[in-house]
Amino acid sequence: MNELVEGLHERVRAMRYAVNRISLIPLLVRAGIFLTVLVGLLVAYPAQTFTPRSLVAFAVVAVLPAVGPRRVWPTFAALVTVGGWLLATLGFGRPPALWRLLAVAALLYLAHTLCALAALLPFDAVVDPELVVRWLVRAGGVVLASAVLGVVLAWLGGVGGDRGFQAVTLAGLLVAVALSALLGWLLRRR
Repeated sequence: MNELVEGLHERVRAMRYAVNRISLIPLLVRAGIFLTVLVGLLVAYPAQTFTPRSLVAFAVVAVLPAVGPRRVWPTFAALVTVGGWLLATLGFGRPPALWRLLAVAALLYLAHTLCALAALLPFDAVVDPELVVRWLVRAGGVVLASAVLGVVLAWLGGVGGDRGFQAVTLAGLLVAVALSALLGWLLRRR
């Protein structure tokens, strides 16, 4: 019995030591994960599903990747978000608005990239804030470029009216292929 109490005291001391070593930047990155996943869930799901029980479930789903970014939880949160999008469009008949689709995609990407950053940062890491700012600026550039490309392609798809316009569709496809080739070339250039 004495060994059990002594072992328990040792674990409490180790936990207290670990909590006292937590630094601010890794904690803020994990708070960012929580917020982006939670906002993504709220944007993806239809308002008819918002009950106190579902909001608590959303909070739990948002906490999981913030606590365990190296585990399966970021993928789980992304799948739950996509499931909410599908439920809203297929189950509740909400028309797929471009702004909502871009917002969900941007929030999924931001949560993913913040989880990647948090997976690299131990809780007690001393991190220069410039590193996080550069990381977020790069992620913001990706989100902005993707949103612009999505809006341009949506506009090109709507030029032909209800019937569609084959030349514009092919031009949009060529733009997408050219952008993919450019991104591949930039990746190999590193």
